Amino acid sequence: MEAGMIADRRWIMRKIIHLDMDAFFAAIEQLGHPEFRGKPVIVGGAPHSRGVVSTCSYEARKYGIHSAMPLREAGRRCPHGIFVPGRLKRYHEVSQEILKILRAYTPLVEPLSCDEAFLDVTGSEKLFGPAEQIARVIVDRIAQELHLSASVGVAPNKFLAKIGSDLNKPKGFVVIREEEILSFLAPLPISRLWGVGPKTTAQLRKMGLVTIGDLQRLSLAYLQSNLGDLGVWLYRLARGIDERPVETEETVKSIGHETTFQIDTDNREVLTETLWRLCEQVARRLRRKELVGKVITIKIRDYNFKTITRQSTLYQPTDFEEVIFQTARRLAEANDWGNQPVRLIGVSVSRLQPRENIQEPLFESPLEQDLRRLHQTLDRIKDRYGETAITRARFLK
Repeated sequence: MEAGMIADRRWIMRKIIHLDMDAFFAAIEQLGHPEFRGKPVIVGGAPHSRGVVSTCSYEARKYGIHSAMPLREAGRRCPHGIFVPGRLKRYHEVSQEILKILRAYTPLVEPLSCDEAFLDVTGSEKLFGPAEQIARVIVDRIAQELHLSASVGVAPNKFLAKIGSDLNKPKGFVVIREEEILSFLAPLPISRLWGVGPKTTAQLRKMGLVTIGDLQRLSLAYLQSNLGDLGVWLYRLARGIDERPVETEETVKSIGHETTFQIDTDNREVLTETLWRLCEQVARRLRRKELVGKVITIKIRDYNFKTITRQSTLYQPTDFEEVIFQTARRLAEANDWGNQPVRLIGVSVSRLQPRENIQEPLFESPLEQDLRRLHQTLDRIKDRYGETAITRARFLK
């Protein structure tokens, strides 16, 4: 079985670049405000507000500030920091300029968010040179044309490229060659593997597993018998196996968001608020792309790494967060979420189609008409003033 899992290594010959902008939102704020340069900038809102940090400059990270930290805690740690609400529209504009540069070298670009993307340059090397050279040119162009810095990982697959770009930020540049995969991964801590958070790390440490190299020395049978599906997942990642292709926006079949809690929680209020914010993000992306979807899917992973996914098909495709949330919450409650501490929660919408292709109901209700107008207004406000510019009253305390 072990040999069969890794016998076909044709996938390994791909040339994948993962590009991750350095402190993207904060860097744009420092670029637009020269007086912010060299100072701790925290994007997300006022330090006394209830929201969380979206991102922060490297100067702010010296104070232990990080994304998803409550703004009040960030304000306590760095009271002299520069707190800004963020300008989503401007970030999106710069993101589009970056994508133009990336697509000049390959049509196979998979944006993960506005500040990071995968590129498959396997077929581009005959035109532009080796993958490493292409990555260098891209980073240099972003610096020269947009005055921003990026970190890059170049590797045979997405998993390895992502690890590479994370290693030496900011301005990191890591190349992982096929013959170096096992030796590259071996000394890294097991927490570098996708899906391995504090709880799983603690569980693995009890088994005497500290580095990825420790995992490499164990058989698939041993890991599977002791850890189940998680063991199979770890076996593959410890050997750098990842067959996933780069998917362009045209081939993406769903839009979703998920979040991993820093501390596992069974607090229903926290879970409900998090689910709502994920639904908001999904709906915003749908409307921005002028898409609607018909299938709502939730993903819940508990503290034991047990993951469930459930989905429901709507009668009418939607881009309303209210509909997505109502459906997702019903699916979650039907599966007793919160009975066990939850580590990760996600929501996605699939069976996408252009909104203009949807035949509206003959008699749209006044509520639906009001919701449509409300979303258009809220989207304009958030595009101009940032995601935290306006908050639902249900989440104000």
